[in-house]
Amino acid sequence: MGNTGLISVLPAIGRSIGIPDAMVSAIFSLSALLWAFSSPFWARSSDRYGRKPLMMVGLSGFLISMTLCGLVVSAGLRHLAAPMVIFTLFLLARALFGLFGAASNPATQAYIAERTPIEGRTQAMASLAGAFGLGTVIGPFLAPLFVFPGVGLAGPLFSFAAIALAMLFVVWRFLPESKPEPQPPRSSEASGAPKERPMWRDPRMTPFLIYGFIVATCQTGQQQSLGFLIIDKLGRSPTEAQAFIAIAMMFGAVAGLLAQWGLIRMFEMTPRQLLRWGVGVAALGNLIVALSGGYYGVVVGYAISSLGFGFARPGFTAGSSIAVGIKEQARAAGAIAAVNGVNVILAPGFVLLYEHFGPAPFLINVTLLAGLLVYAFRSTALRNADPKPATRDEVTQATIEKTDEAGTA
Repeated sequence: MGNTGLISVLPAIGRSIGIPDAMVSAIFSLSALLWAFSSPFWARSSDRYGRKPLMMVGLSGFLISMTLCGLVVSAGLRHLAAPMVIFTLFLLARALFGLFGAASNPATQAYIAERTPIEGRTQAMASLAGAFGLGTVIGPFLAPLFVFPGVGLAGPLFSFAAIALAMLFVVWRFLPESKPEPQPPRSSEASGAPKERPMWRDPRMTPFLIYGFIVATCQTGQQQSLGFLIIDKLGRSPTEAQAFIAIAMMFGAVAGLLAQWGLIRMFEMTPRQLLRWGVGVAALGNLIVALSGGYYGVVVGYAISSLGFGFARPGFTAGSSIAVGIKEQARAAGAIAAVNGVNVILAPGFVLLYEHFGPAPFLINVTLLAGLLVYAFRSTALRNADPKPATRDEVTQATIEKTDEAGTA
């Protein structure tokens, strides 16, 4: 809710302060890099200290980061410093979220995976994605309501920080947590066991990480470009266009929620089906946005693409969870979280392309997503992504055999 709310007001904040569009998008870049590099560490920490404490670390990081971002934006709106100074301070304040906020995602995913049988894993991961989806509905809706007199566009940031503080108390007080199992020494010298292979090099996980990275890159590039596109389509001031940006993002979020909490359950879709339908529908939506001549076409296209991403994200999350063992859930979740974070560093490139040719970011998305659709049919691991318990062995064996064959060749 807080992150999507921030994305919805960021174009208006940037243009009100005088920060170039591409640099506004770059505010997320350092945070994304820190998120990607710290996620595996936090995943291992959740194995050692438990899931609940790491969720609280993540919420605390979000709370502190959003509060500092609100103070920086307030200073920028009052022109207390030059736009480049405000940009630098905003970048650093947001970076705290990337460093500490990353603790919550792998802990949350592992928490759910450990409490869900394999046959129900897709539904559980879809529910988790649906929770994110619900937040993306509420965030853009609330953001304009939080633009209070006196604080202006900084109001949403302070308000989301206050909500995070309340959620921190709820998790601390009410979320049950079992004690973590004692972890054996991890070094190969201490245990005599071979060193663990990084998840991104694990043949069971690599296809899902490739798929997830490209999907996340396309979705982030679209989201980061959307606000600027709507401001320019309407020809209004950034503040006047804010409500229209929020409405478009809400339609997209509702479409994603429809996929995650409705259609996936109704049709009992497997990860394999989600991986295919997701990128196909998302490609169609991006094509509509690219060809649209007005605001309403943009909203329709964005909603359709969000429906597709609503299929694709739980598809690769559930598929990767099924592909590994129960004791590897936190490490797998950390790898997925890293993929979901590091893609943001490419978002400024999408905005730069938009500045030179408006449809360019969305046409690139169409090309990438169409390529992923082919990949989803051809990859052995993605073809075998299914919630049945036997599938894990099939995926592992098939991908290992394919890797061995490639190495021999």
